[in-house]
Order: sequence, then structure tokens, then C-alpha cells
Amino acid sequence: MVKFGLLKSKIEKVLLESYSNNTFKEELKNFKHNVLDKKNISKIFYLYDELNSKKGLNESVASDYINECITIYENTINKLKPSELQNIKKWVSKTNTKNEYENIDNLFSNDVLTIESRLKSKKIIFESLKKPKPIEKEFVKLPMSTMISVANKTIKNYMESLNESEKKELVQFLNSDDSELKTSFQSLKESVLTKLESLKDGSDTETIGRINETIEKVSSEKYDKLSYFKLKGLKEKL
Repeated sequence: MVKFGLLKSKIEKVLLESYSNNTFKEELKNFKHNVLDKKNISKIFYLYDELNSKKGLNESVASDYINECITIYENTINKLKPSELQNIKKWVSKTNTKNEYENIDNLFSNDVLTIESRLKSKKIIFESLKKPKPIEKEFVKLPMSTMISVANKTIKNYMESLNESEKKELVQFLNSDDSELKTSFQSLKESVLTKLESLKDGSDTETIGRINETIEKVSSEKYDKLSYFKLKGLKEKL
């Protein structure tokens, strides 16, 4: 069985890391080519998003909803071309991450040896679908109206790792004028590099190696607002 949940988790990690690696546009093209443009794959990934969401459904509707998703999945999986799956696997082959959708993978499994785990996962999904929809705070909304929903979810996932103060600061960055940030980006970068160089004094070989890796990464950074935000955070921690 193809674990679409693991593939989806890897794709989301690739998109998330592309923000800091300055490869977002390239990875977004890969996502469009390998997922959005493939009708049946995008339909399956949509099912995973829906089953992973809190919807505030009552028990009867939640049960029917799960059964309908299983039916759609089974009708769709047989229409997939092996080459489409191979292309996705190749794209994310170097990415390692936890399967964030393991329960949904279990739900869709037809392995007779996993009946017990399938029932447990179905129960977890059932309870999650009954939970009320989360209320988004206004300041978490991002000025990215042209982004596809999955990419937008990716940066929201990044924001969830921040504390409230950092979230507000990031949103301010995303809404601020580029001209001032571009002007100060190079000086911020040079300041970080200087601090990193000073840390090498008295450090052991292993630590110096890690510092050099960081220096190389910082040196290659190109301006965008998220890179600026992360670089600023790094400077404050040094």
C-alpha cells in the first residue's frame, strides 16, 4: 500500500524548508506539476486534509463522512498511474519526516493484518471530526492571497512553532515595505557572520565545523522577508 500520508508529510516539509532555503518558487512548481495538475492525486490529498480537520460534525454525520471518504479513496486509487507516484517519490526521496497522517493511512489500508489498528485510527479520526472548528486569530492571517492552500498551510505550521510575540513580529515583517528591509538585510547578514566568526575562537573542531556550516548557509542567503526574520532571530540568539 502506498502511504499517501507519509508522502504528504514529506511534501509539506519540503515546502516549509523551501522558505528558508530560497527555493520556494521552484518547489511550488514541483508541487503544481506533481500534485495539483494530477487530478486523482490532488483528490486523494484533499481527502487527507479533510479527514485531518476538526469540523464540529455530529456522530451520525461524522460516521457517514468517513465512510464516504473511504469510498472516494477506493474509487480513486485504482485510477492512479504508477509514473505519477514515482515522480512524487523521487521529488521527496531525500526528505525524512514523521508521518503526520498515519491514522488516515491506517484508515485507508486494506491489509487484513491491520484491522485492529485500522479500527483504532478510525475512532481517532471520528472523534477529531466531532471537535469544533478552531477559531483563527486575526493576526495569524497572512498576506498571501495568491498562494495555494497547501503552501499557505505550510507557513502557518511554521508560525505555530513561534510564541505569540514572534508571530506578531513575523506578520509585521510580511506586511512591511520591502525597501527598508532590503537596505538593512546586507548589514544584518554581515553582523551575523562577524558574530559567528568570533564564536570559533576557543571552540573544538566539531563545533568549528558546525559554525562553518552555518556561515556557509548564511553567506548564501538571499533577501526575502522570511529569511530576514530568521536571520534577525539568529543574531539575537548568538
